[in-house]
Amino acid sequence: MTTLSLLDPPPDDPKPAATELPAPVGWPTPPDHSVYHDLPGEIVNRIAPHTEADPIAILTQLLVSFGAAVGRGAWFQVEATRHHPNEYMCLVGDSARGRKGSSWDHVRRLIIAADPSLEPRVLTGLSSGEGVIWAVRDPAGQDPGHTDQRLLVIEPEFASVLRASSREISTLSPTLRSGWDGRPLAILTRTAPARASTAHIAIIGHITRHELRRHTTSLELANGFTNRVLLIACRRQRLLPEGGDPDPLHGTSLDRLLAVALRHARTTGQVRLDPHARELWHHAYRQLAAEPADGIVAHITARAEAHIIRLALLYALADGERQINAQHLTAALALQDYAARSAAWALTGATGDPLAEQIHATLQAHPRGLTRSQISQNLNHNQPAGQIDTALHALNAASRVTTTQIPTGGRPAQLWTATSTPSTTTAGA
Repeated sequence: MTTLSLLDPPPDDPKPAATELPAPVGWPTPPDHSVYHDLPGEIVNRIAPHTEADPIAILTQLLVSFGAAVGRGAWFQVEATRHHPNEYMCLVGDSARGRKGSSWDHVRRLIIAADPSLEPRVLTGLSSGEGVIWAVRDPAGQDPGHTDQRLLVIEPEFASVLRASSREISTLSPTLRSGWDGRPLAILTRTAPARASTAHIAIIGHITRHELRRHTTSLELANGFTNRVLLIACRRQRLLPEGGDPDPLHGTSLDRLLAVALRHARTTGQVRLDPHARELWHHAYRQLAAEPADGIVAHITARAEAHIIRLALLYALADGERQINAQHLTAALALQDYAARSAAWALTGATGDPLAEQIHATLQAHPRGLTRSQISQNLNHNQPAGQIDTALHALNAASRVTTTQIPTGGRPAQLWTATSTPSTTTAGA
């Protein structure tokens, strides 16, 4: 690698071309180009050269925020269930340098320009189910509530959501699960009861891979919260020392077309598959049903069919259509496929046990290994011995640690060492 000294003279070009960054070792295969369909794809293609952010991060946040702005005026019906265009999605980067925030800045400016009324409905700070319901509550008596029950939650620290939802007395997870399903929400306290009859909640989260592995618990895998969240791996794509065009859509009319599509989508009503899409969906549905039903990644992707339908609905609405055609469904299938690869990259080998993930991180920080007593010491002796043993067993079963006997002059001790894995923390992470 060539090192550039800060004292070296600048190149002749006052604004050199971007330096494209290679994907880290083990990075998921990029999504099929079909995900960049029609208007959303054209918007992303215009923005992408002018930012270090990942195009897939821009695309997915654009789709989710567009669906949040649409509200409940459009839906796809499966039996008695209506799927509205609200989605939960979390960008997963291997480090804080993944440019997740940069990608949202572009999308936020675009979607607020298309629908200024959405701006007060873009919030952050998911900490309790009661707080979520209060933000979308119905008017009642002297309480004006919210006549606009759309809510787009941006969580740049999604790990805090996973921590809060895993607490035994937390109402956050069940509230968010019901919110994704589109069910009425309610706080049943005597002092401040509240109800949200038509809440339309969408979530965009940002998290690092390490945080996701550490805070994904077996409980949330079992109860269905995590499989309501699309995981999207994203990374820094290029180096732009002076940034790109601050307004790459200027003069393209793409922002105006997005606003038109949004107004049209709000009154679309029920959306159906056209004949070609129906044939494709029947084939894809049978393939999805044949997926293996075990393993942490299978748990994460267990709601794939519902996500695909919602993504196809979003593509159709952004296209200004009242039917889902084969191109919309193909794009949705490709995006869900990338989400599955992202989940596999992020979580294969994860234990679902926060203590095990904490111990693994500790062992990684001590490459020469630690004995059982040293592990306990690094945990400040706050964890029961039985729980540490269970966590070590889970890591060993996942082939993420090795153990060797070392002489001590008495009874041999076990030395635990984190297994080496291909590095994914390159400059492009």
